[in-house]
Amino acid sequence: QVQLVESGGGLVQPGGSLRLSCAASGSGFSINIMRWYRQAPGKQREWVARTTGSGTGWYADSVKGRFTISRDNAKNTVYLQMNSLKPEDTAVYYCNADVVVSGLERAYWGQGTQVTVSS
Repeated sequence: QVQLVESGGGLVQPGGSLRLSCAASGSGFSINIMRWYRQAPGKQREWVARTTGSGTGWYADSVKGRFTISRDNAKNTVYLQMNSLKPEDTAVYYCNADVVVSGLERAYWGQGTQVTVSS
């Protein structure tokens, strides 16, 4: 069984920074694309960023230039460095990964971590 566990959320003032982590645990698996999503109160979940095994990142326009996605393949961990945070970045942030187990790929989700940007 593969699990994704996020950490690093919290309360930060506008203009501040946070670094989220998402670690995959289990055995006998490999990971293709890893992504971050977020869901603000009363809104649909939205895609934030994704990265392939090579570490190349793609970003939603709303976070481009402020957020950086990276991964450590040896640790099966993806990170989201969030700088210049704005109140509108407040949301629950979820990690998502395309995990291959026994030759079959499926999507896994973490439980989410709350990020609140407020003065």
